[in-house]
Amino acid sequence: MNFTVREEYAAALKEGQKEYARLTALGKDPGPAVLEELLPDMGKLTVQELKSQEIPMDRIVGTRTRGRTSALTAGFLPLLPEESEFAQKWMALCEANLSDTGLRDPILCYEYLGNFYVQEGNKRVSVLKHFGNTRVMSNIRRVLPERSDDPRIRAYYEFVDFHRLTGSYEVQFQKPGQYAKLLAALDKKPGEVWPEEERRRFSARLHYFWEAFAALGGPGKDLSAEEALLLWLRVYPYEQLSTLTSKELKATLSGLWEDVQVTATEADTVQVKTAPEEEQKSLLTKIISPAPKRLNVAILYQQDEIVSTWTRGHMEGAEHLKATFPDQVTVREYRHADTPEETLTLLDTAVEEGADLVFTTTPLLLGPTLKAAVKHPKVRFLNCSASTGLSSVRSYYCRIYEGKFITGLIAGAMARDDRIGYVASYPILGVPASINAFLLGARMTNPRAKVLLEWSCLEGNAVEKLIARGASVISNRDVPVPNAHYMGMGEYGTYRIDEAGRLCPLASPCWMWGKLYENLVRTVLSGSYDQKKAPEAIHYWWGMDSGVIDVQMTDLVPEGTRALAVSLMEQIKTGALLPFQRQLVSQDGTLKNDGSLELTSREVLTMDYLLDGVEGAIPAYEDLLPMSRALVRELGLHKEDLPTEV
Repeated sequence: MNFTVREEYAAALKEGQKEYARLTALGKDPGPAVLEELLPDMGKLTVQELKSQEIPMDRIVGTRTRGRTSALTAGFLPLLPEESEFAQKWMALCEANLSDTGLRDPILCYEYLGNFYVQEGNKRVSVLKHFGNTRVMSNIRRVLPERSDDPRIRAYYEFVDFHRLTGSYEVQFQKPGQYAKLLAALDKKPGEVWPEEERRRFSARLHYFWEAFAALGGPGKDLSAEEALLLWLRVYPYEQLSTLTSKELKATLSGLWEDVQVTATEADTVQVKTAPEEEQKSLLTKIISPAPKRLNVAILYQQDEIVSTWTRGHMEGAEHLKATFPDQVTVREYRHADTPEETLTLLDTAVEEGADLVFTTTPLLLGPTLKAAVKHPKVRFLNCSASTGLSSVRSYYCRIYEGKFITGLIAGAMARDDRIGYVASYPILGVPASINAFLLGARMTNPRAKVLLEWSCLEGNAVEKLIARGASVISNRDVPVPNAHYMGMGEYGTYRIDEAGRLCPLASPCWMWGKLYENLVRTVLSGSYDQKKAPEAIHYWWGMDSGVIDVQMTDLVPEGTRALAVSLMEQIKTGALLPFQRQLVSQDGTLKNDGSLELTSREVLTMDYLLDGVEGAIPAYEDLLPMSRALVRELGLHKEDLPTEV
């Protein structure tokens, strides 16, 4: 054996001893994982033979059997002394690898959940890893886990489909729905098989991105390069992975780094703020996070106030803002942010015109808003939606379910019988909470009340359907602004159907957008907005106690019912009444609350079930009207399960 290979083995052995000591000190198993110990019933699982292909070395995590794993560390570095049989064979393979032919024979691996366990060739793997090889040819046997609702298993079966199309083992998502997002970001159609040239190009671009990700400190305990890639592709086109220099790519990823950290643990890091923050008091806090003396506010709308009542409501909010802060705040408004391209142009214009606080007023504007936030990191951006899950773009919305609880109470008192109709908008975050709160309110005045549910996002006239089902009182869209005129139009609020079939308006929650914008601006002017200890997503979700939700009632509501509604609204404002702190039983009979628990804001916001007493169901995505699907893809209750659309 020549001197060179002995030197190589000595160097590899030294690194192996270091790794063994480090893992042992951390209380971890210093040896490779063993598949048969991980899956003691592996013989009962389906095993597929796949064609030979190159696999990523960093996905090789163990061996199929315990065998001679004591000869190797978890990273496949050698542990046995130079005079051992193992070392002699290792050095022979090392010599072959340094020859003109190299190591060409494929190894044999079992693949389970995207990782590989070596059956034959562990010494070849050890040698190649020592020399820094990133890929190795392998014969593959895939072990398929039993299908289940476990998110990891669901994500794996999505990977199986992805691998069939792409041949790639390099992308391993842990949550379902992510492969569909990736294919959409790459402009790939569902089921499209990639040619070999495209596969190689994708692999090269991935490695380029992985290098930038690693250079910035990932992967960490929670950080996933795959999640970072998905987020990056929301801002930058895929082709730029071939055109950006390494320095430029790192800069683009660095601009998203806080969002990457938040995305990694979104469920834990979204801070739901349910009331405006108090003005900062301490001198130290004011020095660290000084409050601006003036603000230039930009508000972007889809369409205009003539076409969209939603836009009209936000525009009235802008007028309130101008009147409240005539000397401190300048407000500029931008209409017709109707396409991503138009939105980006308007956002750039707003920043050029001095905006340091930007509101985009519908969830569909989130994508362009994120791009603008990355491009202009010193500007504050907020999007009107039920939580963005991002650090660079905060979100704001109203707890409309509080108003629905009150109008449900009125509906229960005014219905001729137990059947009350409800027109829901979209199966998105917050909507099930409103439906359920309406039922709970109705049962305060009519314990036998049933809510007949229809959806405006489906084919047909929802109101006509409810009348045909026998509803004598119907809850429809909420009043967009505090103006009772809308309730007389027959399309807004809760109304009774009289004997002649006429719509008689009773009450409606209304969005007090002016007060909401006032509260948000005060948060910035006080300096509270800019206090942030770590990367986090912040969602402002305010309600009656903040003055951003009200309930308007007409003279048709009897005095006693009105007095009860007003009294309960005051209790909601003070926190004495929590609509969901009572026994909650879902349609399938599951007890969601025995009445002793106070649901968290996130539990209410993400509520994805309907209570027993609601007669209707949350619609499937494929049943939605085409115009409704974009919003559901952005804020849907189970958006990770939606099919890919390109």
